[in-house]
Amino acid sequence: MFVSVFRLLAGLVLLPLGVFAQSEAPVPARRAPNPAWLDALVTTSPALRQHHVGVSVADATTGEKLYELNADKYFTPASAMKLLSVYAGLHLLSDSVPALRYVVRGDSLIFWGTGDPTLLHGDVPSRRALTFLQSRPEKLFYAAIPSVAPYGPGWTWDDYNYYYQPERGAFPVYGHTVRFYGTAGRAVPRIYPRFFGPLTQAAPAGTPNPQDDHVRRAELENRFTVFPSQKNWVDETPFRTSPALLQQLLQDTLRRPVGVVPFRIGPQDSVRVVHGLPVDSLYRRLLRVSDNFLAEQLLLLCSSRLGPDSLSTRRPIRVMQKLYLADLPDAPRWVDGSGLSRLNLITPRTMTGLLLKLHQEVPEARLLSLLAAGGGQGTLRRRYRPVADRPWLWGKTGTLTNNHNLVGYLRTNSGRLLAFSFMNNNMPGDDAPVRAEMERILTQVRERL
Repeated sequence: MFVSVFRLLAGLVLLPLGVFAQSEAPVPARRAPNPAWLDALVTTSPALRQHHVGVSVADATTGEKLYELNADKYFTPASAMKLLSVYAGLHLLSDSVPALRYVVRGDSLIFWGTGDPTLLHGDVPSRRALTFLQSRPEKLFYAAIPSVAPYGPGWTWDDYNYYYQPERGAFPVYGHTVRFYGTAGRAVPRIYPRFFGPLTQAAPAGTPNPQDDHVRRAELENRFTVFPSQKNWVDETPFRTSPALLQQLLQDTLRRPVGVVPFRIGPQDSVRVVHGLPVDSLYRRLLRVSDNFLAEQLLLLCSSRLGPDSLSTRRPIRVMQKLYLADLPDAPRWVDGSGLSRLNLITPRTMTGLLLKLHQEVPEARLLSLLAAGGGQGTLRRRYRPVADRPWLWGKTGTLTNNHNLVGYLRTNSGRLLAFSFMNNNMPGDDAPVRAEMERILTQVRERL
């Protein structure tokens, strides 16, 4: 059954910790002097000279501090914040994603969303909720549970057209994006879902395309314009969400009527849950490729676990900060699930502290499997290549314009596992030299610590 926030805070009940048990974070040993060679690499690097740099390195097993530079200063973490969202999921969710909740009243089945993002998602697709709704004999009614605004605080409004910023919602379908599959010389691409085909047109000759986009959506409505291309291409463009559109998409997909009713749970209602994919499939995808939509929806899934009345980002953040993150060195400013917001702030030593907690609470093999491996997957596939076919770095990048961060774990040549945070903010130009310099420095850390 549901757990209220207040009951959670008082009794800490119904919080599944999976395969790990809640315990105190490792107590770091007395700080050792910064290695002179490492300090010189970081502080004298021309590539790191003109912006703000923060570094924190610790032994992942003992918590011993090995190196710090500006580790107590706050930085904009960007997508590195996704680690906090996954940490929330590990504490607040069970082993599977709750796909939807429902009640049966007579000949009617009333269902509502939990924030599960996987229904017909293009990359982590699940049909479990769909199959359940298709198989039920009752009349179907969707109840729109109160939820968050489509965009988070501090998001960039003019990124509405791009795949990395879909709208948030209680009951997403298709990842809240339209996929376009373009063929060279063909005016209109294949479109999925086909529902949006009639809302798509080829750009008239001479239409300006200053951003060199394949597809542009009208800012406030679901009208899509496709520009000609001499190459084949695939693109994702977010669509504008609304209860009316969701009703249409559900009816089109289920091929049966779906009504809409106000959200209300009565004392006589027996609320039931339909379970979806294993949670690790969600964590792995959102961390490896830095999927903003999955990360935002993850916090809504956590919220659905904490109470039946609404889906909120603030609620799980507040619970996590009070119950599980209060022992971090510096309190993070945490406002969204993905790190899209520039209002998020965190210190390098706090990010490393989170990595220490994760390593203590989650079996190492499972933990490393959730992250992108250097030279292997996602955002690290072109850097930190394996040595003798064995990966040595697993991490989470965090990138916004003028900011690039990398946090994660590093296996040294001696076999020691280190937790590290390497944060760069306010870079005045291209971040490619900074990325290359970070790789050079971390390679030295692998070889010398």
